[in-house]
Amino acid sequence: MRHQKKGRKLGVNPSHRKAMLRNLASNLIKHKRIQTTDSRAKELRTFIEPLITKAKKADLNSTRQILKKLPFKDDVYTLVHEIAPQYIDRNGGYTRILKRGYRDNDRASVSIIEFVESSSVEKAEVVEPEK
Repeated sequence: MRHQKKGRKLGVNPSHRKAMLRNLASNLIKHKRIQTTDSRAKELRTFIEPLITKAKKADLNSTRQILKKLPFKDDVYTLVHEIAPQYIDRNGGYTRILKRGYRDNDRASVSIIEFVESSSVEKAEVVEPEK
């Protein structure tokens, strides 16, 4: 029985799952948008949103707590100094998952996960020069 067990197993052992989530989070921070399977995107959301909430404080203790989860210092710097300040007035829901369809080779459902404000800022930049 799985009473009070949260999270998805993702078909891998715990160390592989931890490494996979760290790498997915790192790629999301670098590229602001990544394409992955639905279950990985949903699990990544539960992994990265608390990190953004901690990064909004931008103090030494929260930075060290984020470094425990993300091993790459440049990603932590980007998260604390570039991404988190965009969400100061927001109390959660920093990411968006868009359904993409199914992969051709194994028919796995694919999604795009992205930061909420980044795409709206890009759209606004595109719309202004056209006026």
